[in-house]
Amino acid sequence: MPSARLTARAVATLVGGRLEGDGDLLLQHLAPLDRAGPDALTFLLTPKYLAAFRATRAGAVLVPEQLASEPGGPATRIIVAAPDEALAEVAAAFMPGGSRPKGVDPAARIAADALIGADSWVGPFAVIEGGARIGARARIAAGASIGAGVTLGDDCDIGPNAVCYAGTTLGHRVVLKAGAVVGGPGFGYLRGTDGQHRRTPHLGACVLQDDVEIGSGACVDRGSFDDTIVGQGTKIDNLVQIAHNVRLGARCLVMATSGIAGSCRIGDDVVIAGGVGIADHVIVGDSAVIGAKSVVFGPGTVPAGAVVTGYPARPHRTFLRGQAALYRLAAIIDDLERISAERRDSDAAHRRSDS
Repeated sequence: MPSARLTARAVATLVGGRLEGDGDLLLQHLAPLDRAGPDALTFLLTPKYLAAFRATRAGAVLVPEQLASEPGGPATRIIVAAPDEALAEVAAAFMPGGSRPKGVDPAARIAADALIGADSWVGPFAVIEGGARIGARARIAAGASIGAGVTLGDDCDIGPNAVCYAGTTLGHRVVLKAGAVVGGPGFGYLRGTDGQHRRTPHLGACVLQDDVEIGSGACVDRGSFDDTIVGQGTKIDNLVQIAHNVRLGARCLVMATSGIAGSCRIGDDVVIAGGVGIADHVIVGDSAVIGAKSVVFGPGTVPAGAVVTGYPARPHRTFLRGQAALYRLAAIIDDLERISAERRDSDAAHRRSDS
């Protein structure tokens, strides 16, 4: 599918930038510095890539104000104050167009009392059970399953084979990527007197607020006796586990393969990097950052604004000092072994002289 075509002047207008050079230059796509041709718009975000910038064949470049006067590179430049935001706008503009499908595929199965909003699309083999309420302009892809009584807001995008169990509520513009599962019962069991594990009933709901995104293969469990809630604007990467009763705040970022155990309370604007484990009943304050592969044991608290890393997670500077000390141990051990060998040789020499 062909992408959009934009002049350099149109790009500058779109991002509110200052144009230098040929405003009529026609740009057909966006490309990185090392792969851009004369018909491409490229981007220079940091000085780290100045060598590639000077060697690029791109027709035009998006640059921040502080790099606008760098020698070499394309003569046509679009200078912006916030290059990351401008790049996202341009990328969306260059995205291939095409009409959004509408209607219900004949192979879909929809309960008689389910309601589908205007201009929505339901793909082949999707299932929508009784009492479900689907908002306007929804996209429910092939094989997706929408359980009984589920509510979806407007402009939701449910990917192939994604599952919304009964008792799930999605706000507006929620995205579930392929294979995501939300609202299923959590991992809660009681050990009976006979030694067998018996599942704890999960009576709570699962609520994803507006603009939440859930990655492929990620799971958000429903609550047991409380609700699991993912706050407005939070983005969850692929293969993440959010357990029962978790309250995840607004605008959080949770990266791939992380797991948050039951009844945790995560504040707003928290960043949880890849492979993090958070034990049950942990409280994480607003704007905290948990570094990749860290483990936060519970019950405990990560203070607001803190940056923690390691196993167990601790303040980042403390972790770095510990790592530096650990790396110095090799040289210290070498010295100890040398001193020990010298001591053994000295003792052996004394024994020989005594005899």
